Amino acid sequence: MSKHSHKKPKPQAANKTRNKQPNQLRIIAGQWRGRKLPIVDAEGLRPTSDRIRETLFNWLAPSINESTCLDLFAGSGALGLECLSRGALSATLIESNTAAAKQLAQNSKVLGALNANIIQENAQHWLQDPSLAKGTVDIVFIDPPFAYGLWDSTFELLAQSELLANNALIYIESPKGKAYKAPQDWENLKKKTAGDVDYALFRYSG
Repeated sequence: MSKHSHKKPKPQAANKTRNKQPNQLRIIAGQWRGRKLPIVDAEGLRPTSDRIRETLFNWLAPSINESTCLDLFAGSGALGLECLSRGALSATLIESNTAAAKQLAQNSKVLGALNANIIQENAQHWLQDPSLAKGTVDIVFIDPPFAYGLWDSTFELLAQSELLANNALIYIESPKGKAYKAPQDWENLKKKTAGDVDYALFRYSG
């Protein structure tokens, strides 16, 4: 009996280690389905899980084709690249971390994603660029590093930028129970919890 009790924990411990340290991203569906891409270990980078992405992209399925997407805190590129794989017209991925942005550019090149626009910049600074084309974004992802509390300020800057097209969809990821204040003209369509993460989908009516 004691032999069995010593044998069982070993594979479980190994699995937990692998799950905690994902070093690659898997594209779930579309033209690059099943492709695995390396990701960097950067502070605050927390790739959206496969489970959440599957639900999110089921929500987005009717709206992705030929859409213009914006991933404000791109990190691993899990959301923006998945959009492109599923038929988005273009995706702009904003990432402030140098190593993460370089990896995004490399992964886009490997995929041949000519419609991916990788920009290494602070997302909130980028939103304040007066030259941004208004009313051009159909889907935007807001999944900032959880430690910095950037939700409300990002919402305000996005509203001020006037980037969103009418009926644009806004995806928000946050810690479980985190309170944030979405603009009044954002209608909450969906909301779910997975583990310690809340995620929601809104529609903009401008």
